[in-house]
Amino acid sequence: MSELFDEVDEEVRREQFKKLWDKYSIYFIALMVLIVAAAAGWQGYRYLEAQKAAEAGAAFEKAAELSDQDKHAEAEAAFTALAAKAPSGYRTLARLRAAAAAAPRDPKAAAKMFDDIAADRSIGGEWQDLAKIRAAGLLVDSASYADMQQRLESSAAPKSTFRHSARELLALSAWRNNDMTAARKWLDAIAVDGETPPGLRSRAEALQALLPPVSKS
Repeated sequence: MSELFDEVDEEVRREQFKKLWDKYSIYFIALMVLIVAAAAGWQGYRYLEAQKAAEAGAAFEKAAELSDQDKHAEAEAAFTALAAKAPSGYRTLARLRAAAAAAPRDPKAAAKMFDDIAADRSIGGEWQDLAKIRAAGLLVDSASYADMQQRLESSAAPKSTFRHSARELLALSAWRNNDMTAARKWLDAIAVDGETPPGLRSRAEALQALLPPVSKS
């Protein structure tokens, strides 16, 4: 008798399942189609992004070769074109290299290009700081110490990634502009920082030797 009840229960369940399937199968199939389409779309997107990155990498290498061959105008044009269409990582690198390629032709124009990169908050703080350093390096022979201080003082802070280069440029600018107090300040900052690179430390010591002795009161 229990087997008969079991068979009846099984038949009822089968009939209920059939009714549910008849009612909702179209939604289930549609959901499966959407899942498959989404997975295929994601894979397609990843493939296209990888392809774009590979193309950008190849174009970057070609532009870099032009720069290595001192074909600065052609390199600048190639990097500028790449910056307009490359994925975000290559875009920032291309902008930096385009500015560097422009430097032999027009240092002030190149500095302006670096300034534009430094002002772009979308690229991240370290890229901005690097652009500041590159712009200041092009202007250190012509800019006032006040201008260099405005550009670089935040980058010379103790925890800043490019603090060593920023301090060296500030010291050199102060020395060129006859501000020996400021030059000594930045050279001292270089001297006491245990992470100062050896080459930069040697240059700072050489510049320190050129400063007049501190007057005694």
